[in-house]
Amino acid sequence: MRCREVEALWDELRGECQATLKDTVHVHLRACPSCQDMYEQYEGVAYCLSSLPPPEPSCDLAKKVVTHIAALRGKIQQPIVLASITTPLGTLFVGVKQNRMAYLSLDTGEPLEEVVTRAARRLHRPVVVGEAPGWLRKALDRFFTTWQVDDAIVDISDLTPFEQAVLRAAARIPPGEVRSYAWVAMQIGKPRAARAVGRVMARNPLPLLFPCHRVVDSSGDLHDYFYGREMKARLLKMEGYRR
Repeated sequence: MRCREVEALWDELRGECQATLKDTVHVHLRACPSCQDMYEQYEGVAYCLSSLPPPEPSCDLAKKVVTHIAALRGKIQQPIVLASITTPLGTLFVGVKQNRMAYLSLDTGEPLEEVVTRAARRLHRPVVVGEAPGWLRKALDRFFTTWQVDDAIVDISDLTPFEQAVLRAAARIPPGEVRSYAWVAMQIGKPRAARAVGRVMARNPLPLLFPCHRVVDSSGDLHDYFYGREMKARLLKMEGYRR
C-alpha cells in the first residue's frame, strides 16, 4: 500500500471499514515516518473539530473549516530528507520524499549546508538532514549491480513535463551504451530541442538513476558533465562501455 492510498483512506478509517484494511494501513504507518507525521496532524485537526460546539443552523462553519484546511494543505510541502550513504562510487547524498528518491548528488567535499541548499533550490522544497531508510541501501546495491532502477522508487514529479520527458528518455538508454542529445530530443518528439535537452541534463536532480552520463554529443565525445568528464568516463566504464 502506497502513501497516497493510505492518505485517501484516513477519513474512512475513522468510521467503519474492514478490519483487514485497518491492519494494512497500520502496518504502513508503523514503517513510514512521513505518513505518521501527517496522520498526527490530521488527528489533531479531527480532535479540534470534535471539540467545537455545534454550530447554529445558519452558520456554515464546517464548509469554512474544510476550505481553510484545503488552502493550507496546498501550501504545505513535505520536506526532502537528505541522507548520506556509501556506495562503490563513493559517498552519495540522497534526498528521499516519502518512500522515493527525489535527489542525488556525489560527495565532492563541499560543506553539507551547500548540498542542502542546492537540493532545496533545485526541487523548490524544504530539505532536512536525516538517516537513510533501510530500503535505500538495498535499492542502491541493486542499482550498482544492474545499473538500472525501479521507476516506482524514484520521484521527478517536482520537475516540469519537459524535464520529466527528457529524463525518462535518457533512462531508456541501455547500460554501457550512449546516445546523443539529438537522439533524446527525437525520442520526446522535439527534434530541434537538443540544446534544451543539454540544459536539462546539466540540472538533473537524479544523476546515475536517470543516466545523463550516457548522453554524448553527435561526434561521440563525452562532452561536459557536472562532476567532470573523468567521472563520466568512469561511470561508463563501470557499466561496460567500450568506445
